Amino acid sequence: MLSDFHNVNVKKLEATIEQRENGEQIVRCTDPLGEYAERWTDRLEYWAREAPDRVFVAQRNADGHWDEITYHQALQKVRAIASWLLNQGLSTERPLVCLSGNSNEHLLMALAAMYIGVPYASVSTAYSLISTDFGKLRHVFDVLTPGLIFVDNLGPYRDAIDAVASDDLPLIAVSTAHGDDNLNNPVTRFDVAQECSIDPELERTHATVNGDTIAKFMFTSGSTGMPKAVIITQRMLCANQVMINSMMAFLKDEPPVLVDWLPWNHTFGGNHNVGIALYNGGSLYIDHGKPTEKAFDITLENLRDVAPTLYLNVPSGYELLVKRLRENPEIAKTFFSRLKLTMFAAAGLSQHIWDALDELAIEYTGKKIPMITGLGATETAPSALFASVEESASGVVGNPLPGVEMKLVPNGDKLEARIRAVTVTPGYWRAPEQTAKSYDDEGFYCLGDAVKYIDPEQPERGFRFDGRVSEDFKLNTGTWVSVGMLKAHIIHFFAPYVQDVVIAGHDQKFVSAIVIPDVDHCRRLVSKGENLSTSELLRAPHLRETFQRLLDEMAKSSTGSSTKVCRMLLLDEALSIDLNEVTDKGSINQRAVLKNRAHLVEDLYSSQPSDDVLVLSR
Repeated sequence: MLSDFHNVNVKKLEATIEQRENGEQIVRCTDPLGEYAERWTDRLEYWAREAPDRVFVAQRNADGHWDEITYHQALQKVRAIASWLLNQGLSTERPLVCLSGNSNEHLLMALAAMYIGVPYASVSTAYSLISTDFGKLRHVFDVLTPGLIFVDNLGPYRDAIDAVASDDLPLIAVSTAHGDDNLNNPVTRFDVAQECSIDPELERTHATVNGDTIAKFMFTSGSTGMPKAVIITQRMLCANQVMINSMMAFLKDEPPVLVDWLPWNHTFGGNHNVGIALYNGGSLYIDHGKPTEKAFDITLENLRDVAPTLYLNVPSGYELLVKRLRENPEIAKTFFSRLKLTMFAAAGLSQHIWDALDELAIEYTGKKIPMITGLGATETAPSALFASVEESASGVVGNPLPGVEMKLVPNGDKLEARIRAVTVTPGYWRAPEQTAKSYDDEGFYCLGDAVKYIDPEQPERGFRFDGRVSEDFKLNTGTWVSVGMLKAHIIHFFAPYVQDVVIAGHDQKFVSAIVIPDVDHCRRLVSKGENLSTSELLRAPHLRETFQRLLDEMAKSSTGSSTKVCRMLLLDEALSIDLNEVTDKGSINQRAVLKNRAHLVEDLYSSQPSDDVLVLSR
């Protein structure tokens, strides 16, 4: 019931459905796409005029205070840095690469590059700081052939730079502490760039930037392993924000305030969230916390200081948020004080976490705060579909945004979703074959996702996610297994003890699962579990009894062989970024895990499985 929620100006999207004789359907939003800016930096210039003293971006300094940059200051700094960049020999063929995480300086560098039509790429910090062979980072450099590297602090990135960059590739760094000793690469301090005099050529160069100009290269790994460089144009970024505003109409009513950690090398953080702040004259407070037990204290302190009007996170972040807000009522009071909307992405949100967030909102505000869901991809800038407040639930993706056409193509017993819009990428950089494979003959981008109607009798209600088409497989009986839906069911049924699941069973008689456990929650099942290694914990009798009981109970509600998990194995080691098993944001590459861990799959299907395998009781 909408009466259960605080009133917020969020529009319900309506759609028309065109039925084709070949079984395909074309779904379009009934609202047209409104006018949008030509360049992302046009909005920086606009707000520098309209609200020069409003905070645009802020981060905590070493003393714990917020270093705030207003819109007026940001534009001045961006123009100065852009003038410096004009003399660095950069181009589309030699773009700017940012190796370090979110920061004031990172954002200023990115906007400065866009200001003069030089693409920039924010690269996952994991490729430099977690990877041991720097394979993905080397691939990124091979694809982009960068002309300049930016880092906040050179020290931690020194090994990665030495491994992949030529000696003559220049760097710009905010700090060179512990990193410039015996370094061959020329290094410029960031202060030099932001204090540069305005180049006489700046205005002329800026005037050549248009909607077709490449703004960014964003890397996405997909299911094949090595990252692909998605071309993001200025038009894609600007049009997508107008699409979002047409649904989240409250963004135009008052400037949004975000406290956000989501990394800018991902489309949710770098396009969606930064864009919401910039396009609407909002304030982005950079959260250097992360959704982990140790790092979430940083997030909590930030939320103690700054009350967001819009909060966006991944499911693991909401799980920690609920826990910590319960423990800190004074922070919970601040957090909910002006919150209008929440949203999650990257994975499904467990219902018990959603319910707990609603309970907290009611406790502190008297009503629920709306949570919305949707569907998008790096290749769609990202937002393509959104659900209404009343329909939003984990797995619901809603209807297309204005300007978006969704083609539904029958694929087995599913409807494969394809998207056509001005917000769809023109392709992958220097990868013509991958680009050609990603579009159909009508120019629709093939998402690889399936959707289904929430209610076929009421198609206007919109759609729910129906799994990744590329992940689904058949048992040797010919029965299709919908991997995405089964994974979501297992995670929900075993909550909160399961973080993620890899489904096995291709050409086998039954379905099995390799479980990535939520170790922190699993420890609470075992007496003195905090003293055990992960391997010892996952073999503890009471934990195994709990998983066995849940496995047996889940089987009772299965509807057939495609939804019945007959064997399960708990993985006791971390998935590998270097082996393409997992991305830095935690998304699992199912194919890579099954390939790299073939011995576990063999154990699951052995006539005499090891003691590590849980077998469904008969």
